[in-house]
Amino acid sequence: MIDLKEYGYIETEVPADGLLPGRVMAVHRERCELICPYGTEYGKLKTNVYYGREEVIFPTVGDFVFFRPVQGGDGQIVKTLPRRQYFARLDRDNSRLSGGKEQTVAANFDYVFIMTSLNRDFNLNRIERYLVLARQSGAVPVVILTKADLLEDPDIQVSRVREMAKGVDVVPVSAVHGTGLDRLQTYLTPGKTVVFLGMSGVGKSSLLNALMADDVMTVKAIRENDSRGRHTTTHRQLFMLPSGAMVIDTPGMRELGLFGADEGISAGFSDIEELFTKCRFNDCHHNTEPGCAILAALADGSLPREHWERYNAQKRENKFVDDKAGYLTDKRAWHKDLAKWSKQAKKSGGIRK
Repeated sequence: MIDLKEYGYIETEVPADGLLPGRVMAVHRERCELICPYGTEYGKLKTNVYYGREEVIFPTVGDFVFFRPVQGGDGQIVKTLPRRQYFARLDRDNSRLSGGKEQTVAANFDYVFIMTSLNRDFNLNRIERYLVLARQSGAVPVVILTKADLLEDPDIQVSRVREMAKGVDVVPVSAVHGTGLDRLQTYLTPGKTVVFLGMSGVGKSSLLNALMADDVMTVKAIRENDSRGRHTTTHRQLFMLPSGAMVIDTPGMRELGLFGADEGISAGFSDIEELFTKCRFNDCHHNTEPGCAILAALADGSLPREHWERYNAQKRENKFVDDKAGYLTDKRAWHKDLAKWSKQAKKSGGIRK
């Protein structure tokens, strides 16, 4: 028997007769790989539970579910249990499993390892965007600067990240030489779950192999012309480390749109939003108004202009994506109502072909 508590399970409700609790280890299209008290099982979503309903939570890697096992075949997943944390982005593929609304990348994790490499693909703005969504999830972000062996002096880049990500642990590592891996053990304790986030080629698979002390993931070389990697991870998957901690590895995400990230932005730019409270007028637009604390801070240099511009850029993007998502939801509802009206009109003879 497997104790699901070792996989982070906290029993909040007792499953009905015939159901078992399980944790989603991987998702392959509409088929989930589950770990349960009796080992590894596979399950598919029960159609009348998950489809055609609003507010249903479609399971992703890291979720805990109740499912009904089937002898010699795939079981039926009948319920996704409430999440402690989750990380989501707008679903560009409109896949059936995600419900066509938002794509949940991972669920129920304690730490987010934001990974970027110290090669030519190093980008502070990208790290900051990941930080926003990591904070939005409610988990603790940690910035992992990989491939530290490629630079003679990585301290310059490390200092730049620490200045930008105040209060966040920044750890330079080298999976090749094992540098910095000991510092990660603080987070990799039994029962804790870490999610890896980062672009292709930043070294997620190499770090996972080093932590697993095994080649569980194929590692592909980066391209010489732009230092960017090819996709190694093709689907999200949860791994149990020898330490008893778990890692959710995710495919590299080059496009990371901010979505529903107001709280994450506020957490990352709390210094700016604190200044808002010191403006003379509550509806200050921070353009030409007298007594504006933002303009005063920009003038005396206490608020770096680049920091202010990044805040505004992220707020604009988040608003645009949220408004667009709302527009698409309203549009789908309108088409559904129109189709329903047309069907009823045809039955009553109001519309003739």
